[in-house]
Amino acid sequence: MLKQLQMGLRAFLLLASRVWTCICYLLKKQFVQHQPVKYEIYPLSPLSRHRLNIVKRKVLVLDLDETLIHSHHDGVVRQTVKPGTPPDFVLKVTIDRQPVRFFVHKRPHVDFFLDIVSQWYELVVFTASMEIYGAAVADKLDNRRGILRRRFYRQHCTLDCGSYTKDLSAICNDLSSVFILDNSPGAYRAYPDNAIPIKSWFSDPMDTALLNLLPVLDALRFTQDVRSVLSRNLHLHRVW
Repeated sequence: MLKQLQMGLRAFLLLASRVWTCICYLLKKQFVQHQPVKYEIYPLSPLSRHRLNIVKRKVLVLDLDETLIHSHHDGVVRQTVKPGTPPDFVLKVTIDRQPVRFFVHKRPHVDFFLDIVSQWYELVVFTASMEIYGAAVADKLDNRRGILRRRFYRQHCTLDCGSYTKDLSAICNDLSSVFILDNSPGAYRAYPDNAIPIKSWFSDPMDTALLNLLPVLDALRFTQDVRSVLSRNLHLHRVW
């Protein structure tokens, strides 16, 4: 009887040990998966500084909706936003003489992202949204830092095949020095060699897409022609 109890206890302890090991593994995997990405900024070496001095400063064009932010307005319940999730800010604008409130959610790490890339590039906002809305969003993201001064809106887009396209040559006539970050491939269909695709963002609080782009953006500013790098990335446009 005692021997059977001992064997039963050993079996129970072995099972409990395996269950605990499994739990620890899952918790560790979950922690690693959602661990914040860090990007350390180091001083430039003399060689890197010299390289930057002999290449032209680049222009980074930024889309807004589903790239840097996501929003919904009064009377619209988006399934992509969990009910009760507080917005980062609320905009009150008048459209067709009607007051409309937009509840805006910022993509994770967008403020840090803008702080860093504004040191590397001239930033330009280009959104297919109406100016009264897009300007208000850009003002909030800029937060009086003066980094999002140049802005283009829906009236600067071209309606093509039911979607708005963005003319990058209107921003910079030197296409070797301008590129766009946009979740919609249709927006830059005329300039696939001047674009970085990004997955549309709606509400995922663990999203790190903007942080993940920093190493690429850090390196891209040293190139003579951005197309020499981005043209090798065309398969990603189809993925997004």
